Amino acid sequence: MRDVHEIAIGGSWPVPAAPARAALDRALRDIPDKSDVLIDGLVACGVPELLEPHRHRLRLIVLVHLPLSDETGLDAAEAARLREKERATLHLATRVIATSNAAAQRISDMHDLTDVAVAVPGVDPAPLAAPSADGGRLLCVAAVTPRKGQDLLVTALELDLAELSWSCTFVGALIRPVAHTSANIRFTGPKAGVDLDAAYANADLFVLPSRAETYGMVVTEALARGLPVLATDVGGVAEALGHAPDGTLPGFLIPPDDPTALAAALHRWLTEPALRAELRASAAARRETLPTWTDTARHISAALNA
Repeated sequence: MRDVHEIAIGGSWPVPAAPARAALDRALRDIPDKSDVLIDGLVACGVPELLEPHRHRLRLIVLVHLPLSDETGLDAAEAARLREKERATLHLATRVIATSNAAAQRISDMHDLTDVAVAVPGVDPAPLAAPSADGGRLLCVAAVTPRKGQDLLVTALELDLAELSWSCTFVGALIRPVAHTSANIRFTGPKAGVDLDAAYANADLFVLPSRAETYGMVVTEALARGLPVLATDVGGVAEALGHAPDGTLPGFLIPPDDPTALAAALHRWLTEPALRAELRASAAARRETLPTWTDTARHISAALNA
């Protein structure tokens, strides 16, 4: 693989604050001419004016996770402003890489790009989770924001499934907390390392009710433990979920922003033991075919050398 300068700059999203902008500017100026520079799109796409002076002396490679204007809750004017900044950045780039085929198509269509490469995120191996008898331990791992749809899951659980036995743990930073009344719902805040591993190990079903998602790494993290997944069919989630070698789906895909469909899928999971067994078998089989980080590195290397 070629020598690549990777720039990681902290700061507020989607446009870095002044100290982060200054740090990015210094980092770019210090990189030798004709170098490959890999920059996260969450930073790069908000500051095309910092990249423009370097477009001819550096190979700028931008990795796009989520188009800036696709963030849930933006007003039309802000979305348009971010879309124009992102468009300017991506047309400065030598190479654009997306994290799913769906994201690549979205970026291509939005910004009139003809060759967006794809490097699907890998996942680390993990031990199988041990299922409980009733399958009632539900887990959602995601920052608590409108885009991730935790409010839809709370609504489905409290209004439609109150008579069933379940518990639901939400792991992730509380960016916008969701009100709830059930004692069976718990928001833990963020977890990492052994604490996050324990959360997955003590779950039966992983739930991701996102309104938008370019890939969904948490989906493959759940599948790596053999956990079936209930997720909305948005962006690259279907790619992350994939299929077992026999063609079966290791979980459920439902329409976004539909608490009724979410409740119906949860009801089936909680009341049909045979279905739970089938989905667990499919998830365990899918576990053996998940992408690795070596695969990701190979795809990025191919994009850089194209």
